Amino acid sequence: MGNSNGVGVAKVAQIMDLRNFMPDMELKGHRIMVSDVNRPALQLSGYFEHFEQSRVQIIGTVEYTYLQQLDEEKKEQIYREFMSYDIPCVIFCRDLKPDDTFLRCAMDNDIPVLGTRRTTSAFMAELIYCLSEQLAPCITIHGVLVDVYGEGILIMGESGIGKSEAALELVRRGHRLVTDDVVEIRKINEHMLVGTSPDITRYFIELRGIGIIDVKTLYGVECVKEKQQIDLVIKLEDWKKENEYDRLGLEEEYTEFLGNKVVCHSLPIRPGRNLAVICETAAVNHRQKKMGYNAAQELYRRVQENLTKKSEDEE
Repeated sequence: MGNSNGVGVAKVAQIMDLRNFMPDMELKGHRIMVSDVNRPALQLSGYFEHFEQSRVQIIGTVEYTYLQQLDEEKKEQIYREFMSYDIPCVIFCRDLKPDDTFLRCAMDNDIPVLGTRRTTSAFMAELIYCLSEQLAPCITIHGVLVDVYGEGILIMGESGIGKSEAALELVRRGHRLVTDDVVEIRKINEHMLVGTSPDITRYFIELRGIGIIDVKTLYGVECVKEKQQIDLVIKLEDWKKENEYDRLGLEEEYTEFLGNKVVCHSLPIRPGRNLAVICETAAVNHRQKKMGYNAAQELYRRVQENLTKKSEDEE
């Protein structure tokens, strides 16, 4: 499901470290609904056709210097018309400061005015990425997400099969926990899924027989991570003798979240199989495949070469 309620201006201001020029205004009621931004150069010159009022409005050096050369009467007229639209907020870049008339008009129309020291182009790129992440379609699934050698591994399976225990063993081996039990997956674009933890369960692991443990407190901040791109899915399942399991890995299996496909391995659980080591191996092997080397294809090539050589020798 998408984030139909938008994201709060207060949250964006906190993430992007923005200065609030109007501390008396409550930001909590203001929300941003789209990830696009707008530089209102044409609007400040009086042209409001096709004005995207739902976007965050960014004021850079060009807009600021233009406004400074206007007389007070013209300024107020432009400001009043500009602020009459339902704008989520206005952000001044390059440490520029809005004049008193601008702030007064913004206060009258209940529009937040924020500021940043960053350059306009760089800030716009950061803000678009931040809003795309916050407003991305999101689903919640049951599983464990860990960062293993830089690869985001989502461990799935039935309740009680050993997902949390595998994650704890991976943490003990120097890898990082993102979330246990509940994973929030956001679709950033057609090629990227990012997993995070709900605030209430962040850095906690539930172990049957022990209870809740705080990984960050027990093992340190180097063992946890706030978010992680999902690169690989490992599905844990009970070993069934009659099932056939992949023993070569020539063909990849995939699972789908929010329309994005992710490589998926099904791992049968059996006493004596070290899940943490298998997860580490799967992560490294997946990384190796992305770098262009596939061990299964190399074995297939060697077998084919050997068969060809034998047939040539027989001739």
